[in-house]
Amino acid sequence: MEHSHNHSSENASKNIGIAFFLNIFFAVFELIGGFYTNSIAIISDAAHDFGDSISLAVSWYLQKKSRQKGDKYYSYGYKRFSLLGAVVVSIILLISSIFIIQESIDRLVNPQDANAGGMLLFAIFGILANGIAVLRLKKGTTLNEKAVFLHLLEDVMGWIAVLIVSIVMMFVNLPILDPILSLAITIWVLSNVYKNLKSIIKVVLQEVPQNINLAELESRILNKKFVKSMHDVHLWSLDGEKNIMSLHIVVDNLTSKTQLFELKSDIKKIANDFGIQHLTIEIEDESDAENCQYVNGCD
Repeated sequence: MEHSHNHSSENASKNIGIAFFLNIFFAVFELIGGFYTNSIAIISDAAHDFGDSISLAVSWYLQKKSRQKGDKYYSYGYKRFSLLGAVVVSIILLISSIFIIQESIDRLVNPQDANAGGMLLFAIFGILANGIAVLRLKKGTTLNEKAVFLHLLEDVMGWIAVLIVSIVMMFVNLPILDPILSLAITIWVLSNVYKNLKSIIKVVLQEVPQNINLAELESRILNKKFVKSMHDVHLWSLDGEKNIMSLHIVVDNLTSKTQLFELKSDIKKIANDFGIQHLTIEIEDESDAENCQYVNGCD
């Protein structure tokens, strides 16, 4: 399981790296095209892409950093550094979105003609460039990858919208469609920024991972032979992928080291079935459990 997690982290680093190079190349191309076509929608997306490129570079570094094992400074390792990458993506998008909303509102008040043909051409390139990056990140499992994937998917959808609007504008003179489109794209971005930050905060606050049924897990452990009860159960995620659990097991009629070893092995297998990679088990008899209650827990 640990090998699988390391492989996932390595793939995440590679995928984000590829997304970065595709994004920075297209952002330059897009900015030039935005001024050439006089399209605030394209310029706004170029601003988002430059913000993406900066955040992708930081995310790439932090994702690689997160692969480092534990040391005297971070005993659990550097897994949570990948969360910082997702936070950087979200904050930069939030700041850039504020400026884009201001510019779009100004264009709504004072509409300007845009080059529909140029918008159509850049929309095609935008769908291709961002589409390749989205396909690379589609199967990503880290919160860092998911944050990048969602925004690049938003970019693809934004370019599809630009494509549609540019075709409409080739037949109907409605320059107001361009800033309306820009606002729609930005609102979409902000809605997903909220979702990403919400997921990150849940991990930081050590919420029980939503994909793990804690009641079912506890029930399976309590059904094991020798297990009388359990307490001080704690379950959280280190980075949205690596899940950690600690618990105290109260046993009855357990008389040998072999039985103890088998019980621990069985509990670890159950934890593994639920996607828990790191488990700490404290085995107690009834007198130990009573002492725990007396001191208000054994955390």
